[in-house]
Amino acid sequence: MSVPHEETAVGLARVRPIKLAHFVLRTARPKEMVAWYRRVLEADVVFQSPQITFLTYDDEHHRIAIAHMPGLLDRPGFMACVEHIAFTYASLGDLAHTYRRLAREGIEPVWCINHGPTTSMYYADPDGNHIELQVDNFPDAEALAAFFREADFRQNPIGVDFDPKEFCARVDGGESHEELVRWRPTGPRGAETVPEAYLGRVHSFLARLAAGLGALR
Repeated sequence: MSVPHEETAVGLARVRPIKLAHFVLRTARPKEMVAWYRRVLEADVVFQSPQITFLTYDDEHHRIAIAHMPGLLDRPGFMACVEHIAFTYASLGDLAHTYRRLAREGIEPVWCINHGPTTSMYYADPDGNHIELQVDNFPDAEALAAFFREADFRQNPIGVDFDPKEFCARVDGGESHEELVRWRPTGPRGAETVPEAYLGRVHSFLARLAAGLGALR
């Protein structure tokens, strides 16, 4: 949607986008992919043709487009690619509700982690793309910036894993947002500790190998 010229950023030193609009996936399994994103994001199909499907879950005309391309090969896990795409929920209660809803449909996270900035659950779509469902841990950018400067986060910028069922029980038990997202330092953490279900067999092996070689130095 266009805006009047006087309301744009033209003439300023830095002209930036005003938002991230959508992402597009290409797939050889369109039915499975469309069904998955409808379930996970509670998205609606706003347009569908033999070539492409548009979905949205908010007031944007489409947040996701799934291009139907028969004959595509599956992407090897060791190729350079977009690592993941993240969606933010309003509360930890909403995140817990979504976990349970998806679990009832047989969709389980491949990794659950308190990153520090966010509390996150990662899922893999039918093509193996990673989708992060998250809640912001801090109330504003200033508080988060202060956390980034802490030594504990510098030692472990990956985060602290958590069990989703235990997390849901704590949410149900009435624990506060602050207690649920509290950062509990664990010391240094490397890529070799990331679950293989998320990292992939090849990356997981290489990360463990690199860690082992580093320990021998």
